[in-house]
Amino acid sequence: MSYHNPVLLHESVDALAIKEDGVYVDVTFGGGGHSREILNRLGENGKLFGFDQDPDAQNNVIDDERFVLIPENFRYLSRFLRFHGVKKVDGVLADLGVSSHQFNEAERGFSIRFDGDLDMRMNQKSKISAKEIINSYSEEKLAEILFLYGELRNSRNIAKTIVEKREQLKIETSFQLKEVLQRYLPKAKEHKILAQIFQAIRIEVNEELEVLKEFLMQIPGLLTDNGRLSVISYHSLEDRLVKRFIRTGLFSGEPEKDVFGNSDEPMKKVGKLIVPTPQEIKINNRARSAKLRIATLKLKN
Repeated sequence: MSYHNPVLLHESVDALAIKEDGVYVDVTFGGGGHSREILNRLGENGKLFGFDQDPDAQNNVIDDERFVLIPENFRYLSRFLRFHGVKKVDGVLADLGVSSHQFNEAERGFSIRFDGDLDMRMNQKSKISAKEIINSYSEEKLAEILFLYGELRNSRNIAKTIVEKREQLKIETSFQLKEVLQRYLPKAKEHKILAQIFQAIRIEVNEELEVLKEFLMQIPGLLTDNGRLSVISYHSLEDRLVKRFIRTGLFSGEPEKDVFGNSDEPMKKVGKLIVPTPQEIKINNRARSAKLRIATLKLKN
């Protein structure tokens, strides 16, 4: 599949424990790899909704009367499902991160391998791009983003350099940014550090962690009693949020306990963490950091 090679394809769809007449959602449709596998397992009365805010994903729409593609951000999951008359679903699959297609299109600005406009918007109608962040955010704000989202210890120095250089000349392309930050990119670690910098900017552009939180908060009210959540994440920031939400129903702090010491978490994990096999990583290098977590509703007694 040239658009995107789906990661943990069978494992993530197996996790949904698909019922032939069930209603399912693939909130990161992309190239449609996971969606096609779900449709293969659905009967004629089953239904699948796909979400993708990237207009390029429209080119991959599946011609199947059981399938509906909703061209929206999955932070609006419940709202648009209700618009289609759906209040409960039997399973939700999310393959977080950036698709191979987005990385491989130089003009999208996601890749550190190609020179392209500093864009990084998954929804190209969004107002703020990577260019605005690099050229207009304060030094303090840039440092904060690089530290929180890129986990870069020298975030303050990197931010200071960006601000100094942009006063001389606006930073507009991927390679311009790379050139500006050359002193922080020792040959042995250049790829890793650049990836962290680009990740931090991309997360800010697309509000990725806020979107993920808003999405997860909707899941307990959306799943049927035996419904399943299947989430693939690619970096520790996402995975921590998913893991914590499944364990506690919160993103910080601990759930309150009653007088008997019982707490009221909405979800419970199913099975153990799943990671790609060495064979899959060999075929698809982008799978190397993938983590799959599965959950279902914690039924009340």
